[in-house]
Amino acid sequence: MRVYLDNAATTPLYEEVLEAMKPYMTTYYGNPSSIHSHGREAKVAVEHARKKVATLLNAAPAEIFFTGSGTEGNNMALRGSVEALGIKHAITSPIEHHAVIHPLEQLAREGKIQLHLVALDAKGHVRYEHLEHLLKKNSRSLVSLMQANNEIGNLSDIVLIGELCKKYDAIFHSDAVQTISHFKHDLQALPVHFLVGSAHKFHGPKGVGFIYINNDVKIKPFIHGGAQEQNMRSGTENVYGIVGLSKALEIGYRAMEKDRSYIQSLKDRMIQQLKENIPDIAFNGDSEHPERSLYTVLNVSFPPSDDHDMLLFNLDIQQISASAGSACTSGSNVYPHVLAALKTDPKRNAIRFSFSKHNTAEEIDYTVEKLAAFCHVGV
Repeated sequence: MRVYLDNAATTPLYEEVLEAMKPYMTTYYGNPSSIHSHGREAKVAVEHARKKVATLLNAAPAEIFFTGSGTEGNNMALRGSVEALGIKHAITSPIEHHAVIHPLEQLAREGKIQLHLVALDAKGHVRYEHLEHLLKKNSRSLVSLMQANNEIGNLSDIVLIGELCKKYDAIFHSDAVQTISHFKHDLQALPVHFLVGSAHKFHGPKGVGFIYINNDVKIKPFIHGGAQEQNMRSGTENVYGIVGLSKALEIGYRAMEKDRSYIQSLKDRMIQQLKENIPDIAFNGDSEHPERSLYTVLNVSFPPSDDHDMLLFNLDIQQISASAGSACTSGSNVYPHVLAALKTDPKRNAIRFSFSKHNTAEEIDYTVEKLAAFCHVGV
């Protein structure tokens, strides 16, 4: 059996998405910036996709900009805010994705901002009273907090965060890469200035994402050299990727509640079986909690052992794909920064399992069986 439980890193492409993309790889190959009929066909596809994404997220089409990745969208929001909106203070958490932490640290090294880290509780959730303290102390701040943590799945109350930002005249950016297409977003009601998504996290193609920029904020172009994306992001648009992104989002919205219920049942099944079959199991952050964590992510700490660092390797030998944390850092030997911030025991092997609607109960059972064998316990 071959099992894929690393959907937080990337998801398999929907067949329907591939079929929607194919004509723009072959028949409609024009450059959308060209004014002739071939170019206009491509331009229509891009604008139709923009309108579809905007409609699903309840935003204006002019507030949706296509990017090459979620990382690019995050950088665009962070650097754009600092350079155009008079930002001198930025607030984030120690467990944000490196696509947020590293740009902010670079801006701090350049002397453009002072960077502040909001305190977390024992489970890794933002302490909102400390966030308010930082906002009160540092006027006109930029706040960057993700809706769901990519490694432990913790959910943040971005409505509350947005209201606090509004109260203290702060700019709010949220990396929603792990939640787009898993939760509905009403951007007319949500108090956020920037929101970022990436297609390959919701069964779309790699190499394309989007950023929502609220009409109330104006930043400068992130990439120069052309007038594409409403003069905000130069470079010929990835037409078939953009078409695929909008199609994947449309599919995700069709049966969101049904899919969520099914995926949560798989996660619950794995939690229960791990508890029953492996002594001294632990769950990092709040990933065990169904209301306080993303239903697609479960982060597990296994009992200490002399060969604890071989567990992920042994899973791979059994054709089970999971990860030790963010895919962006999985090739390094550095202990995941999220788990380090939570002060988890580095002698306990921590593995992130992440699910999609393509997974089955049989795959969960097979994975737990192999894990129990690796941990030297009977099933």
